[in-house]
This record gives sequence, C-alpha cells and structure tokens, in this order.
Amino acid sequence: MNFIDGRYVAGRGEAFANHFPTTGEVTGEIRAADRDQVDAAVGAAKAALKGPWGRMSVPERMTLLRKLADGINARFDEFLAAEIRDTGKPRSIASHIDIPRGAANFNVFADQVSVLGTESFAQPTPDGTGALNYAVRMPRGVIAVICPWNLPLLLMTWKVAPALACGNTVVVKPSEETPATATLLGEVMNDVGIPAGVYNVVHGRGPGCAGEFLTSHSGVDGITFTGETRTGEAIMAAAARGVRPVSLELGGKNPGIVFDDADFDKTMEGIGRACFANTGQVCLGTERMYVQRGIFDRIAEGLAEKARAFRFGDPFDKATTMGPVISEEHRSKVLSYYERAKGEGATVIAGGGVPELQGFEGGYWVEPTVWTGLPESSPIVQEEIFGPCTHLTPFDTEEEAIELANASPYGLATSIWTENLTRGHRIAAAVDAGITWVNCWFLRDLRTPFGGSKASGIGREGGVHSMEFYSELRNVCIKL
Repeated sequence: MNFIDGRYVAGRGEAFANHFPTTGEVTGEIRAADRDQVDAAVGAAKAALKGPWGRMSVPERMTLLRKLADGINARFDEFLAAEIRDTGKPRSIASHIDIPRGAANFNVFADQVSVLGTESFAQPTPDGTGALNYAVRMPRGVIAVICPWNLPLLLMTWKVAPALACGNTVVVKPSEETPATATLLGEVMNDVGIPAGVYNVVHGRGPGCAGEFLTSHSGVDGITFTGETRTGEAIMAAAARGVRPVSLELGGKNPGIVFDDADFDKTMEGIGRACFANTGQVCLGTERMYVQRGIFDRIAEGLAEKARAFRFGDPFDKATTMGPVISEEHRSKVLSYYERAKGEGATVIAGGGVPELQGFEGGYWVEPTVWTGLPESSPIVQEEIFGPCTHLTPFDTEEEAIELANASPYGLATSIWTENLTRGHRIAAAVDAGITWVNCWFLRDLRTPFGGSKASGIGREGGVHSMEFYSELRNVCIKL
C-alpha cells in the first residue's frame, strides 16, 4: 500500500510480485502508484509545509523525531520480520544493524539540529553606522527520497531523519524489491503525531513508473538517491529540469590495500567483513584487494577460509550468517560474473558457484568467492558486481598500490591495513576515495561526512553535512 497524506492508499499502477529471497516464494503483490497518485503525494507534502508542520519550532520537531525512534524500537520485532522477509538477510545482521540504526538515525539528527548554527558578520558602512549580516536556515521544501534495497530501513531513515529535522516534508520511493519497512513506518508516523502529508510513500519501479514520475515532478524541491551510478545519472538529468539540487551516493569498486606489516588477525577479521558482509551487497564493500607480495599467499588462503566458513539457511535462525542476494535477476548478474571470471582464466581460491541447500533450493543463493590471476583491465576488477566476491592482486611498492587503487572510475571507499601509522596517513591522503578506513572497515561516526568522489556520487551526508543539503541559507543584511 502507498502512504499518502497520512492514509494508506491502494496503487492504481502496475502490479508486481514481492518475493522472499531465501526461497523465491511470492509473499505478496505490490501495486505501484500511478502518476496522479505521485502528484497527490507531492501535493500533500507541499501543503504540509504550510500547515502545523511548517509552524513547528525546532524543539517540537526534535521531540517528534525522538518519538519516531522510540516508536520503531517499540515495534522492533515487526520491523525486523518485515526487513528479513524483504531482503532474506540473516536475523543476526538485521537485528544488530538494520533496525537499531534505522531507529537511531532519528535520535542522531534530533541531536544535530539542536546544535545547528549559522554565521553572522558586523561590518562598517561609509556613513559609519555599520551593518549586521546574519544567516537564517530554511527548509528546502519537498524532498524526493529514492532508496536502495540493500539496507532498506537504515538508508531510508538516514535521509528522512535529517530532512524532517530541517523542517522539510518527504515523498519516499523505496525499492520495489523491499517495500515493507518504509510502508510500516507510516503507521509509526501517525502514532506519534507527525502531521499528515509530512511523510509519504509511493511504490513502483523507476523508468516510466513512480520513480520517474517523482524525480521529474516540478513540485519536488530536492532529490536524494542511493543506488547504482547509471540510475544516478538519469536522476541527475531529471533534476536539471527546474534546477533542483541532488545528493547522490552511487556505486563503487572499492579497493583494500594490505601491507606486509599488517596485523594478520585484525586484517582477516576486517577484510572478511569488507568482502562478504550482507552477501556483498554493501556499497562500501571491497571487491578488489591489493596485497603486498610477501604475504599474498597467506592473505589469500586466510580470506578463502573466511569465505568457506559462512553458514547459509533460514534467516530467522540465529546461527545463519549469510543470506541470499536480493532477487533472481541480481543472482543471474552475479553468477554471470562468476562464469566470466572462469572464462577469463581466473584462479578460483574459494566459491565460484551456488551452494546446495536442502529446503531452500528456490532461493537466490551464491557462494562467497575469492579470485586471483586476472589483469586489472578485466571487467571482474573494473565493474561493480555487488555480490560476495573479491579479486586479489599482488603489489610490491607503496607507489604501485596507490596507482592500482586509483585506477578506477569510482571513488567511494577504501581500507588500508598497516601497523605503520605514518604510512596509513600518507596512503589515506593519496587514494581517491570519499571514505578511508585504516585498520578497520565500516566503523562509522554518524557526524562525519559520508559520500564518494568521481562516479561514486555528489555531495556528502552525515552530521552537519546532511543539514547543508536539506536546508537553504538565506542572508539578512540589517543597516544599523
């Protein structure tokens, strides 16, 4: 169901099935919002800006944001079940990351808006009286929030929370693969007293459907999107009409660099997560590893052991540590790269196929996979696969490692593994990436800037950086 102006509304557009990725079974039908319903959602969001929501003080909005966090946590098990049914990810992951972080984002940005300041300047004027300039931070307006399927609740509230904190209203278009938690959040919005029209959800696909209707709508004042680069380019083109600002967090082909002085155990724990977490469906994941030659064989075998150790199965079972990929289509894409790697002569150290799982044969399973032996020109090394796989390449010198890491159109994230802190600082400054971790991976302080360079996106989110996108500064000059 779509959620428009505080009410659930059946879609009038195309219908498509929702699948449980673990088994492939159909769990329900989704009916997309048609163009008129998207227009109604944008209209409701526009009207809410002029209603009680637009007149609320910052402390009043902060109180409601905190109630939203409490409301999600109060229905934790419902959100958890919905997320698992949509994504197939194990309970062990979703219960510790997706739902807690999805709720926490509202508290984080309530804290942020409470200390958000602007600037003022006093200056002399020719007549000696002077002038005072100060900035006023205003909501941008109606924000279109286009969400991915890999971390549906977490990445949706990562955008909705700062947008609401700044006084905007939103129209959310979740992925057609993972519609449940965005829809369920509408109930919490009503329960805690968020005015109608502030939060809206429209379902559907992208081109020729709800996504295109929303991003091309003249009533939308800003667009934020997380997803693949080609879709981001299409959204950016749509945003050019009307000169709407965009925040784009796009694809990556992230490098990891391991030097021969790295702590082995710490490195293996970190890169094991970086390469395979969430079945490799993490924009920050590491699909290409560069390892100093003296430790190459040891790292390769250690990573292969990590790949072989995952337990597949029922995502509701706490013992399950790896789920399927999101869809049959995505599974076909990932497996096509697996076959291509073999065809190009890659050495398969671990995985490379499909696990045999009794009772889950219809699910979208792939094996965690480690390759070596391919040239840097290979599509396996250059193109984002978005699966649980990585390719290892040896290097000899620091300069060579930097050159290899930067030889990509993407620039989202990297991790560097060394016990030489001076080297860590030096490499971090030299690698083209919006986010660099040294001796860790995915360790996040939510106040820090988050985003990529080159084909990995435009803009930064997190802390005050989110607030800069979701608000506009107006300067006021007073002659004294």
